Amino acid sequence: MMKRYLLLLTTLIFSFSAFSMTITAAQDPWPPFVNKGKGDVGISVEIVTEALASQGHQVQFKIMPWTRALNEVKSGKVDILVATWFTDERTSFLNYSDPYLENSLKFIKRAGDNFEYSDFNSLNGKSVGIIRNYGYGSDFLGASNFKKPEANDLISNVKKLKAKRIDLTLEDELVAKATISGAGMNLSDFAFTNNALSVNPIHVTSGLSNPKNAEIIEAFNKGLAEIKSNGKLESILAKYGIK
Repeated sequence: MMKRYLLLLTTLIFSFSAFSMTITAAQDPWPPFVNKGKGDVGISVEIVTEALASQGHQVQFKIMPWTRALNEVKSGKVDILVATWFTDERTSFLNYSDPYLENSLKFIKRAGDNFEYSDFNSLNGKSVGIIRNYGYGSDFLGASNFKKPEANDLISNVKKLKAKRIDLTLEDELVAKATISGAGMNLSDFAFTNNALSVNPIHVTSGLSNPKNAEIIEAFNKGLAEIKSNGKLESILAKYGIK
């Protein structure tokens, strides 16, 4: 009887371990979606962790610069990026999940500037600071009627904007406000356009070179559906003041 019990217990443990995974994840600081330091980890990290936990998986998350995180996931050294915009180029090396939120990518200007974005022609002759390897879209990146100097992060671009070294930069408004305030800068020094360059759904992605990519993305999609139905997704969003 004892041997039979031990055999059953061993089988159950093996079965659970065969289906559960520890999934490594990375992203650059991108508040309030990805927060650095103690306290709330960020909306995206919480959603991804909760969705995968509902499928029996654990997430080990680490902060790193965006370009490094992208390359680590592309190569399969890290399993997932928790928050990725879609671009055609990235589909050649990333497997995309179902979208779970969206960003509205707006232009940031100095307070008092009456600029309003309408189309690429409205950017004629301007210098628009961008972040290296971000997914702004091929049409925007290929436009030749304005300059697009690169920086490693948003704060670098905001400092250049304040110093009048660039005319505009751009980011999701919620992200930009949290990042600028978190850096100790004065939000009243800046303003946002009413019109957005684009509205970008947010996805979890895994590198196609990762042999577990399809399994991980399927698990997240199932988990996302589950936390939508049981109210956990709504609770996470409410915690961060998002409806």
